[in-house]
Amino acid sequence: MTGPGPTLKGPSFKGPPVVVLDEIDSTNAEARRRAEAGEAGPVWIVGLRQTAGRGRRGRAWETGVGNLAATLLFSTDKPPAEAAQVSFVAALAVADLLAAYVPASLVSLKWPNDPLLGGLKVSGILVESGTRPTGGLWIAVGVGVNLARKPIDSERPATALSTYRDAPPPSPVEAIEVLAAAFARWEDVWLRLGFPAIADAWTARAHGLGEPCVARLGTETLEGIAEGLDGDGALRLRLADGQLRRVTAGDVFFGGAS
Repeated sequence: MTGPGPTLKGPSFKGPPVVVLDEIDSTNAEARRRAEAGEAGPVWIVGLRQTAGRGRRGRAWETGVGNLAATLLFSTDKPPAEAAQVSFVAALAVADLLAAYVPASLVSLKWPNDPLLGGLKVSGILVESGTRPTGGLWIAVGVGVNLARKPIDSERPATALSTYRDAPPPSPVEAIEVLAAAFARWEDVWLRLGFPAIADAWTARAHGLGEPCVARLGTETLEGIAEGLDGDGALRLRLADGQLRRVTAGDVFFGGAS
């Protein structure tokens, strides 16, 4: 780890402090270290260079120079299943970040938490948690956004914000201020109005609802129509025989992608 760089908390910035590190293995790993050392947050951790980024299911996440790698560390008394809803809060915040720089019509969200730009993956969200010795949970909400360039070696089609702009993309330091403010707005909605308000907002931006899809669940592959979110964030999948399946974890693909 090198740095830290500046801590952002000026009069124009609303939200937790932001610690900018010149280099870090993984912002989620740094959040875990801080949490296990007793830090409660909330604090955003940004790595200008991330050497060992991680995505869902242990996949590598290539950050790339000029892209955003950030993690919000905070504590909560919510039960684990309810706390996990924060991934939808984060997805809405990323959608707002993207829409600040490109037409909102280009931005969509794919279950469970993949922000898309022009139908291609532009961001990844990884939520991790642990138990605090004093009670409750620590939560690490990791967000990676391809601001300047898409991954060189990506297992699935991906894109970057710069592809859709004539002007240069925002720097990670500029982008985190927009993201943190958007996250604070959606977190307030979540805390005041509950998950149904988040689910409605997510559904309004959803990619693929009402369309055929393939859900890969590790040991099982399902085909059906994506109908929408259940009350806990699970995906409702209508199979060909009319059976309704709740998908709580896995990867969902639309339009023949695999």
